[in-house]
Amino acid sequence: MLLAIDVGNTNSVIALYDGAEPAAVWRTSTSPTRTADEYAVWLTQLMGMANYKLEDVTDCVISNVVPQSLFHFRNLSRRYFNVEPFVVAANNIPGVAVRIPKPSEAGADRLVNAVGAFVKHGGPLLIVDSGTATNFDIIGDDGGFEGGIIAPGINLSMQALHDAAARLPRVGIERPPKIIGTDTVGAMQTGVYWGYVCLIEGLIEKVKEEYGKPIKVVATGGIASLFEGATDAVDIFDADLTIRGLSEIHRRVSAQKAT
Repeated sequence: MLLAIDVGNTNSVIALYDGAEPAAVWRTSTSPTRTADEYAVWLTQLMGMANYKLEDVTDCVISNVVPQSLFHFRNLSRRYFNVEPFVVAANNIPGVAVRIPKPSEAGADRLVNAVGAFVKHGGPLLIVDSGTATNFDIIGDDGGFEGGIIAPGINLSMQALHDAAARLPRVGIERPPKIIGTDTVGAMQTGVYWGYVCLIEGLIEKVKEEYGKPIKVVATGGIASLFEGATDAVDIFDADLTIRGLSEIHRRVSAQKAT
């Protein structure tokens, strides 16, 4: 079985594959200090609840954007699965051309998204990934990575308001019932929520103008569901895009080794 690990800045998603579709998907907060042993204890419990055990894992693929965490996930794979993990990088994904001047600057998460989106939706694509940051990535009609945009994530904006303004409270992010706020919380929720919808819509429009040909817009990420139904600028909401990309990368690497 394949264990696919996506290490993000805020959360890490771990999926167990027993075939083409994930048999189980788990999410945990990303902690650079959490050791391989701690992850093993956590996984042992969750895999047992799904009627699997650590010994069932035969392959491991990792996408990582937190350098301090990679050591622990490598050790997890080596020590508990007896497997050398495949760690995604800009120069080792079969079938993906990275068309920016410094390919090493393309984050692993953005490249995995490119694979996961292209294998299901074709191209060209604009991927809007809403997480700690909000990434807008352009994928060509052949699946190549062509660059994009990085903006602060919605949670960072809400946190910045609370941290920088002494009288503004910490507020949960949700779609407010009306645009004009009549209290502090409502005003903050409107400014951040609808401000981000406008950011997404505005940048999608600008990308389409510059790209100059039809492009499909796919939204993903931990908080993308917040915007579902709030904008017509997004064509598809695809929550499984990253994990699907890791599975496809593993399939391509395995096929390459077999030839």
